[in-house]
Amino acid sequence: MNTSHIKIITCTTFALLAFAANSVLCRLALGENTIDAASFTIIRLLSGIIILISAVKMASKSNQDTSGQNNLSQSYINKNNSKGSWLSAAMLFIYAVAFSFGYISLDTGTGALILFGAVQITMIVASMLLGNKLRFSEWFGLIIAFSGFVYLIIPTIATPSLLGFILMTVSGIAWALYTLKGRTSKSPLNDTAYNFLRTSPFVLALIIFEFNNAHITTDGAILAILSGAIASGVGYLLWYIALTELSVTQAAVVQLFVPVLAAIGGVIFSSELITLRLIGASTLVLGGISIVTLGNYYFAKSAPKKT
Repeated sequence: MNTSHIKIITCTTFALLAFAANSVLCRLALGENTIDAASFTIIRLLSGIIILISAVKMASKSNQDTSGQNNLSQSYINKNNSKGSWLSAAMLFIYAVAFSFGYISLDTGTGALILFGAVQITMIVASMLLGNKLRFSEWFGLIIAFSGFVYLIIPTIATPSLLGFILMTVSGIAWALYTLKGRTSKSPLNDTAYNFLRTSPFVLALIIFEFNNAHITTDGAILAILSGAIASGVGYLLWYIALTELSVTQAAVVQLFVPVLAAIGGVIFSSELITLRLIGASTLVLGGISIVTLGNYYFAKSAPKKT
């Protein structure tokens, strides 16, 4: 295994842990009423902006000092002088704000399952819209995954909030579009940093609309900063780096681990219970998506090569 493979595996692993950490941190903050959802989003994004723009400045200086060397800054920072896009920034903001408001009424594991289930289904649909037809096994997996969502929201005492479900689904769709856009990035640090920076106008609008409803404690602010600076800023940077080498199938499959990690984090840090409904829904959703993505990968590998 060469250095490049080790780097991608490391970046992917820490990115997935960061995704799960975001769910845990957000639920801890909102579940304990230490901060309101809008303020959590605002602090989270502003913290990400500060840490990432600082990283860009430091890496740029390092790149100038070590000109000609094959280092991280040269590999991932200044290619094509990329500065993200407004579309990616909009998707990032929609993901973040829907994520925060969704977690007001959802447990950690349930929210992560809905989020990343929506992510994978969106990526599958996007693949279809690009002209990739689904085979029988893929349709079968997709039906299983959707049945898992139906089972999750069937009216019972254990059913999650419908509003929370809708908001987290919107968040997942936005994150999927952000991920698909990120696969074309030639400069992960620059793109991630400037995508965060471009959310500033949206953040300002959120501050104006939610200023009178702000509720912030020290603990809530710390959790939001950790979510923004570490789990989001550093985590998304590592994910953008990983996406430069991961196929769509690989990116889809590895994200299936996040709901499991988030559920475990919810049990450890928030004393949440893993219900039979969540286990059943998780099995259907993640199993169905696995059938789709792995089936697609298998058929792609076994297809005869054109000569």
